[in-house]
Amino acid sequence: MRRIALIGTGSRAEMFIKAATENGQLVALADVNQARMDVHNGWLPEPVPTYQAADLRRMLAAEKVDELIVTSVDSTHADHIVTALEAGCDVITEKPMTVDAPSCERILDAVERTGRRVQVAFNYRFNPVHEVVRTLLARGEIGEIGSVHFEWLLDVRHGADYFRRWHRDKATSGGLLVHKSGHHFDLVNWWLGAAPVEVFASGRLFFYGDQGRGRALPQDRFALDLTADPRLEALYERPSAVDGYRRDQDVFAPGVTIEDDLAVLVRYDTGATMTYHLTAYAPWEGYRLMVNGSRGRLELEVIESDHVSPDASAMVKHGASPESGSVTLTIRPYWTPPYAVELQPVDREGHGGADKRMTGVLLGGQTDPMNRSATARDGALALLTGLAANQSLRDAAPVRVDTLIKE
Repeated sequence: MRRIALIGTGSRAEMFIKAATENGQLVALADVNQARMDVHNGWLPEPVPTYQAADLRRMLAAEKVDELIVTSVDSTHADHIVTALEAGCDVITEKPMTVDAPSCERILDAVERTGRRVQVAFNYRFNPVHEVVRTLLARGEIGEIGSVHFEWLLDVRHGADYFRRWHRDKATSGGLLVHKSGHHFDLVNWWLGAAPVEVFASGRLFFYGDQGRGRALPQDRFALDLTADPRLEALYERPSAVDGYRRDQDVFAPGVTIEDDLAVLVRYDTGATMTYHLTAYAPWEGYRLMVNGSRGRLELEVIESDHVSPDASAMVKHGASPESGSVTLTIRPYWTPPYAVELQPVDREGHGGADKRMTGVLLGGQTDPMNRSATARDGALALLTGLAANQSLRDAAPVRVDTLIKE
């Protein structure tokens, strides 16, 4: 049985800790905040040893770790991943794999040198609807793919949450094009079997921040009360005395360095192109995908929440929405009427059930006929799309992906 440790014990770690514990594999935790590790240990059936993040190398050796799960702040991923690889461990890391090109090179080099494995937790690959899209495109249902239009909407509850956490600092998170859109860029790479070649982007901070247009709306709708959720209060309110980290910052306070409205144009090595838009202040949450092919068109609309309830919590549980939603998938062939693709009932928890299915494969030993586990190369391709887009924002010019790293 593989011995698994985890570094970074925020709320996202809960899913991985639960999965590793259920399989009897969790042997240690590491973090910069002892109080937060103590909270997790209090939730476990049997506490495990804890280590400061600076002692990661010692933990890996002392606990004879086979695999490290990385769920820490994005800008720390690379150091933890490389340390684990050089210690002879495999790695499962939350997306994004890292936040800049030099650290991406470090990870790829360490994978090559050590022969160890890095898997990136792109849970959207495990969403049943996305599997159907992959199957339809792979079997040529709409022929050769010419172009993609992908629009992703974060509502003012979910979107706001990126602006009250450490994600609001681009140096720490890479911005939404790296932290959030990396999911979406990976999906398109996976659906198309393609790699990005050139990227152009435009965007701005429009709604949030101290100059944001959202300041005209009722401010109490954006305030997060950590005490309303006992688990969030335990993980963040009390441990804040240790490191000063605030989970509930004002989304309209100064200091936001990321954008909330972003448009991207990507050209792939297959010749296909994608137009992509991310809005982080929408009145509803979901996404629309249109894929144009030589034999027709695929259209997907996913409504995760059709509105934000004014009396609901300021934060939705990760990957689940309390309001009503729907999914429609349509194929529009040439010369014949369009037809709806039959889909399974939508799971309202954990990104459409993707979280549980992903951890079942990554940690539970379940078989995966679709081979959805994302490699370090997959993580790099999604990351580099976002990094090229960020550079394009700065330079107001297209950016070739192959100019960002040596490989």
